[in-house]
Amino acid sequence: MPSPQAPADPSPPGAAGTGAAADLAAHLADRLADRDVLRAFGAEPIVGLGAGRALLMQLAHPGVARGVAEHSDFADRPLARLFGTLDFLLVVSFGTPEEVARIAAKVRGIHTSVRGEGYSGNDPGLQLWVNATLIDSALYLHERLGRPGRPDAGQAEEYYRQARVVAEVLGCPAEAQPPDLASFRAYMDEMVASLEVDDNARKVAAAVLHPRKLRALAPGLAVFRVVTAALLAAAAYLLKRRDA
Repeated sequence: MPSPQAPADPSPPGAAGTGAAADLAAHLADRLADRDVLRAFGAEPIVGLGAGRALLMQLAHPGVARGVAEHSDFADRPLARLFGTLDFLLVVSFGTPEEVARIAAKVRGIHTSVRGEGYSGNDPGLQLWVNATLIDSALYLHERLGRPGRPDAGQAEEYYRQARVVAEVLGCPAEAQPPDLASFRAYMDEMVASLEVDDNARKVAAAVLHPRKLRALAPGLAVFRVVTAALLAAAAYLLKRRDA
């Protein structure tokens, strides 16, 4: 479970240095060699429907919510995190090791400056949680809206195994992640039961779901809100609310 306290930051591979991207590419080469199921899942249009679900689940962790609230311009660019995450996933899923290493070095460098009371952008626990919401949302959509009988147990297990590399690219080592799908589902159950939606989360969520500066997108955003609420409802009822 992600710690609510910000740890001392070791320098993650790729965070800085002239040869950082090359070193990181070599470090991740073996893990990036096997991405066929990760790519197949990511290429399905239905996965995009879970973007709002994953984002709101991320924000339900107080450490993530506070980091976003204090270190992003969500009020002026409400969809930047959402689209930035999608771009990151596309590169990690389909890019070359060198391309993945470059975006990893960029993200890790940004995260190094994301620090405050109770959180750190380089906290492996928070990195694990962010990727967990993406994995869980992809599986949720494939299992409920995908083709009948797919994914089967083997495909779901292999997807989880391959998708763990996303957290590794962020900086969370493989040994700090649940080793298999059953352990991952147990982790998700424990996390969802412990999350708390605070004022930071509500503030960021409001900016994303009801952006004042994107009135031209109002019809599409209305659909986005309905879909997100429908997909998140079961989990949301388990989340405690609190005042920041």
